Amino acid sequence: MRCEVCGCKIPGKSFNVMIEGARLTVCGECAKHGKICYDEPKPKQVFSKPKVAPIAFRVQTKPSTPPVDTSVELTEDYGTRIRKAREKLRLSHEELGKRLNEKVSLLKKIETGKMTPSDKLATALEHILKVKLIVPREEEKVPQAKMLRAPSRELTLGDLIHLKKGGSDEEEAAGREQS
Repeated sequence: MRCEVCGCKIPGKSFNVMIEGARLTVCGECAKHGKICYDEPKPKQVFSKPKVAPIAFRVQTKPSTPPVDTSVELTEDYGTRIRKAREKLRLSHEELGKRLNEKVSLLKKIETGKMTPSDKLATALEHILKVKLIVPREEEKVPQAKMLRAPSRELTLGDLIHLKKGGSDEEEAAGREQS
């Protein structure tokens, strides 16, 4: 056993001493720095949580996020559509905000196009204002590059880029005439 103050091996009897509020086991030399405790140290209390039997019907699972539907998108002119539909129904921003349970400032930002509504809010706006905001996504048509070479090989960057060698054609013609 080692002294908890000096770290030396305790050759004989060890002492339980109180030094500055800490109960330490020390050698005879270090025992004079504190007050000797004659009672045995209390065993440390181990606190544990009370055991609770698991309840089968209370099993909570983390709700999974719904998959994002990539086949639909928000129309580009959603702000003007929302404003026109709101005005047609003679609703103020405040009244629409109360029906949707949304802030007036958010609705104003959506109408001006500074913010895009979430999918949930867009569907709620569609329902209340009776306007179409979410439409099927249109496929972008990618222009086909003209094949300059035989179609049996893959297209390279050189096939797509036409580089001018040297100067322009006019400069080359002028250079031939002078020589």
